[in-house]
Amino acid sequence: MNATSIRTRLIAAAALACAAAAPAYAGDFMVRARVLQLDPANDTTGPLAGAPYNGVAVNSKYIWEIDASYFVTPNVALELIATTPQKQTVSLNMGDSAHPTKLGTLRHLPPTLTVQYHFAPTNPTVRPYIGAGVNFTHFSSVNLGNGAYDVDRNSWGTAVQFGADFPITQNLYFNVDFKKIDIRTDVTATADGSHLGTVKIDPVLFGVGIGYRF
Repeated sequence: MNATSIRTRLIAAAALACAAAAPAYAGDFMVRARVLQLDPANDTTGPLAGAPYNGVAVNSKYIWEIDASYFVTPNVALELIATTPQKQTVSLNMGDSAHPTKLGTLRHLPPTLTVQYHFAPTNPTVRPYIGAGVNFTHFSSVNLGNGAYDVDRNSWGTAVQFGADFPITQNLYFNVDFKKIDIRTDVTATADGSHLGTVKIDPVLFGVGIGYRF
């Protein structure tokens, strides 16, 4: 065997070794689509929490969500969670939380970025993870009390999550996910801008969906 052939084989072997040792997570993406149940905490502080009021409530509802994840390592991923502006009914509990008075509606858009740790990224049965990050929520189309009330348009807060992916095929996954997000806003009187209270929506979101990894 001549020297050129030996060098060629050594180079090929080295290339194969490097390929085998290269991180399997390089350029690894996952997209998911989920259906979520949004269950707000509805904790109110300030004047709206005292007599004759009993706090402000935002309705529970089902929403859809999509997210995109990039695996920085086999265990660590960045996930960006997004949906469309969601319409919510806002009610005022006038001393009777069982029969709230409808105050109006608004829309909120809550993109969230989390850093996740995946405990068993190659497990063939279940791949659990936890995550934490930041949420930005923008409120729009605010119509409360026929224009008598307004809210701060932007909210920043923390987000935590845990969930699991269940492999269906090599690329397809069933996903279960829980999130707790801090979303709150100040309510003001439109006429004079006086502060009427702070509404802590702080929803818990339970979601199920399908993911595709590529």
